[in-house]
Amino acid sequence: MGQLEERYKAYREPQKFMALGVYPYFRAITSKQGTEVEMDGHKVLMFGSNAYTGLTGDQRVLDAAKAAIDKYGSGCAGSRFLNGTLDLHIQLEKELAEFIHKEETLCFSTGFSVNSGVIPAVVGRGDYIICDDRDHASIVDGRRLSFATQLHYKHNDMEDLERVLQKLPQEAIKLIVVDGVFSMEGDLCKLPEIIELKHKYNCSVMVDEAHGLGVFGKQGRGVCDHFGLTDEVDLIMGTFSKSLASIGGFIAGASDTINYLRHSCRTYIFSASDTPAATAAAREALHIIQEEPERIEKLWEVTRYALQRFREEGFEIGETESPIIPLYVRDYEKTFRVTKLAFDGGAFINSVVPPACAPQDTLVRFALMATHTKEQVERGVQILKKIFVDLDIIK
Repeated sequence: MGQLEERYKAYREPQKFMALGVYPYFRAITSKQGTEVEMDGHKVLMFGSNAYTGLTGDQRVLDAAKAAIDKYGSGCAGSRFLNGTLDLHIQLEKELAEFIHKEETLCFSTGFSVNSGVIPAVVGRGDYIICDDRDHASIVDGRRLSFATQLHYKHNDMEDLERVLQKLPQEAIKLIVVDGVFSMEGDLCKLPEIIELKHKYNCSVMVDEAHGLGVFGKQGRGVCDHFGLTDEVDLIMGTFSKSLASIGGFIAGASDTINYLRHSCRTYIFSASDTPAATAAAREALHIIQEEPERIEKLWEVTRYALQRFREEGFEIGETESPIIPLYVRDYEKTFRVTKLAFDGGAFINSVVPPACAPQDTLVRFALMATHTKEQVERGVQILKKIFVDLDIIK
């Protein structure tokens, strides 16, 4: 037996929950993503998706992806730095820059690789990274890869952020990195206060708009636009895998910064470029959300209904202000049981346990799409209410 096999043979935590019949991960879907999906031979309501605009099955997006495969092939067989740049990539970057209202953007193969590559590229020895306690794992990994001094502040606690900043040299590069929408809890960062502190302590700010794009702001431009602070944010990151119905990500900023990243960011230079199909799908989705403002209006209509109904039924949903609705369970095993019983009852939701949250904050995550109906939401609420009452989570 080799060293690694010897080390990990005792890792049996997942198997314990498999034996109980409540293991909630890697469940196979056998249909397109939508408000209902096929699993294990029957349909269930999908409340576990990040496809906020509901475009993953839109025929216009599918047709754009198919046309790109016919024209460019299935892949680019290289990095953007070398042979992997298509005119399609350049077109998308230009359109994203115009949409976000930044000088330039740079597209990556995944959203994770944006944060894990950009952060260590822009700050290094002698600099400082300051992160919210609940920032996404890709931000955490990005700061770990940097040689900068790493600091953090309590979630959305501006007094704690100021306490951290007060101790740092005024002339040093200080990058505050924060989620626009926190992906598990659904609350927003306190961007106006962060920008005030940026000016007071001579900092730079990077905002992760993964869950804000297509949801907040004019035409879905994100949380920075929602607060009217796009010009004040130095770097804006976004993904294609949620509202843009594809896979990939981007960073937007000043031309000089993007030029530097284009020639120094390792996850950009040394990764194969995004596929033609994925790029074309994201571009078409970007066009649709700009042309159909009623899509985002519908998302907010169904979101407001769901928030009201969960509160009326006595669920603990925290400080969410978005289509991400956390239903707190606060018990590791019960969290998995809720997910299993919900699936048996016809609703797909996601379990959230450490390291995605604190041990005392386990929850199930109920997420909405523009294509959900109030009737579907009501069915989901009733399925979950019975489970939460039966498990003595709510009265």
